[in-house]
Amino acid sequence: MSDAHYGTAGSGGGRPRRSGWRRLLPTWRVITGFVLTVLALALGGFFLGYALVSIPDPNAAAVAQSNVYYYADGKTELARDGAVNRQNVSLAEVAETAQHAVLSAEDRNFYHESAVSPKAMVRAAWNTATGKGRQSGSTITQQYVKNYYLNQNQTASRKVKEFFIAIKLDRNESKDQILEGYLNTSYYGRNAYGIQAASQAYFDKDASALTTAEGAYIATLLNAPSEYDLAAHPENAPAAKARWNYVLDGMVKEGWLTASERNATRFPVIGKPKPIASKAGQRGYIIEAVNQYLDEHDIVDSDSLRLGGYRIVTSIQKPKEDAFVAAAQHDIHDKLGHNAADKYVRAGGASIDPATGDVVALYGGVDYTKQYVSSATNATYHPGSTFKPVILAAALQHDSKTQDGDTITPTTVYDGENKRPVVGPHGPVGYAPENEDRKTFGRINVTRAMDKSVNAVYAQMAQDVGTGKIIDTAHDLGMPDDVAIPTTPAMALGAFGASPLDVAQVYATLADHGKRIPYTLVLKVSKDGNDLTLPKREPEQSVPREAADTVTSVLRSVVESPGATATVAQDSGWPSAAKTGTADNDKAAWFAGYTPKLATVVAVFGMDPETGAQKELYHAMNQDRINGGGPPGQVWADYTAAALHDVRIKDFDLDVSKELPPLPPVTDDPATTDTTTTEPPESDPPASSAPPSSSPTTPPPTKPTEPTTEPTTGEPTTEPPTLDPLGGLTGGAPPNDPGGTAHPNGPGGTGG
Repeated sequence: MSDAHYGTAGSGGGRPRRSGWRRLLPTWRVITGFVLTVLALALGGFFLGYALVSIPDPNAAAVAQSNVYYYADGKTELARDGAVNRQNVSLAEVAETAQHAVLSAEDRNFYHESAVSPKAMVRAAWNTATGKGRQSGSTITQQYVKNYYLNQNQTASRKVKEFFIAIKLDRNESKDQILEGYLNTSYYGRNAYGIQAASQAYFDKDASALTTAEGAYIATLLNAPSEYDLAAHPENAPAAKARWNYVLDGMVKEGWLTASERNATRFPVIGKPKPIASKAGQRGYIIEAVNQYLDEHDIVDSDSLRLGGYRIVTSIQKPKEDAFVAAAQHDIHDKLGHNAADKYVRAGGASIDPATGDVVALYGGVDYTKQYVSSATNATYHPGSTFKPVILAAALQHDSKTQDGDTITPTTVYDGENKRPVVGPHGPVGYAPENEDRKTFGRINVTRAMDKSVNAVYAQMAQDVGTGKIIDTAHDLGMPDDVAIPTTPAMALGAFGASPLDVAQVYATLADHGKRIPYTLVLKVSKDGNDLTLPKREPEQSVPREAADTVTSVLRSVVESPGATATVAQDSGWPSAAKTGTADNDKAAWFAGYTPKLATVVAVFGMDPETGAQKELYHAMNQDRINGGGPPGQVWADYTAAALHDVRIKDFDLDVSKELPPLPPVTDDPATTDTTTTEPPESDPPASSAPPSSSPTTPPPTKPTEPTTEPTTGEPTTEPPTLDPLGGLTGGAPPNDPGGTAHPNGPGGTGG
């Protein structure tokens, strides 16, 4: 065989030359050399890092500093928070099941793995990058190093130091010593550093006496200390219980708990927080709300806040805060009687400057050291009819029409019959709301229906507008996306959970002519002399001005019309627009309103002080029923008068083109109960100018069609579900039960 056969010429043989695309590929020798070089560099870098990074002295930051909070003037101190509550204990002084619970929650391979887990780090990085949430790939050893020797800064240099210190520490100390250090340096919420302080804070016992259930809860707190403290955040009960179950299941998987012991374990009863002098009065409520705002808006995370050293100027104005406290004390707490329901009374509220979005006053309750759950941010109670203005705003924003095809305006006439079935394009939809106090109205215009808070009218309007559009408008006005507004006409009764602060944001947008400015609780945050960046809050015309101003005109009628539900606002001395709300079975009463200068929401809730369950308020404060126009409205009026006493009175500047009906005469007679009536002729617009009725004036067929949205309202067989701060959901009503039914022994249904 010739040399030509091998592609060589006169060379005496050798390897053939590569041609074509193969010339572009590196040879195996190049690849091998590259891999060996990378390995050599990595190995050299590892030994260099190991040699250069030494175990430092314990970090001074392990003893946290205080955060200082100021009123809006930036000079007057509001509170200090962050003093360390820690008592170190030996590992032998921690219940064994509590140790295993912590290992199950944080690092199940702790005793038979190295100080670092590259596999866990890669998995955590991948989960974070792919949107599965921020996760930690750190072992308990690494977390201990971060807590005790380094800091919480999320920097590459800190992670590198953590890596090498953890490896060295694992060689110098036993696993038991490291676990002991971790338990004593971790944060568990309630200003408790270390498992001994946590045991005292949540269960009033030493760490050695913790039960399996209690130890699992303590371990659960490590994942989200503030969020999983259910005394402060009852709405997080489902998430906290899910994490608690995860811990127990892990203990079974690792052989630390038998299946029968697991099945017999019940969620523990969590002790009440102990009073902290620095958080007495309104201070604690404000600190908690501000801290949550800082964390949720990515200004300062909760870990960094715990280390302290921040100077925080809040948006709270001391004169207005003092005015809110004085009004609530005078109009609610000083008037409590000795009936059983009086011990359930809780008050809360929020006040926003519509022009800036600043929360200028926040009232969480009588005293943070006596009542831990803030009624200003508690989003588990129904706002009732304070949601009706949102339905009208949506109708005006979208130029919605009645079932007869007429555009909805303030003069549109509806049928206000009690329990009148809501009618859709194909007939009754299976929902017949009860008016407050079971009153029946005849043909009544939209404005007067707002004055009287007629459920039948606004449930029908919700059907006419479309619930999806109404929810969009609610979000346009500033209602948070996580508020679960029902997609049925039951939304007219405010049958969903929202906080006074949530509702205040909506009313502040209406007060500013439909311009939404996201509220803020902080004006400035600094540390070590450096200011932190705050989120931008640019005003946005989210609802057309004419629509918002028309709603304001209708809400002014609720204040100014004789016999309307919000006339108490006149006591403020300011031009006012307002709406009242009463939750199902008198468990909450609301007053939401605004002047050209201030938007404020006041609510009274019924809450069991022992269990956190929602309770009825019948006969509290020596009244048959707590209505929004009663104590909440009086607080609103007295607060507004005091808060604006040195401000020149200014009228609303409204851009309204749609006709409003005239105010009814003073001789307005209320509709009677359970009888068909009509409004006095003087209160209805002239027949020639009134749009055709959007609803029939005679009852629909007695046999309605199959329900398409919400089941017909009836007497509930069980109480509506409530969030129990100590144990999640309680009560057994269906999740979509709209409420609005009459209390069997009370004066009537939801509304005003």
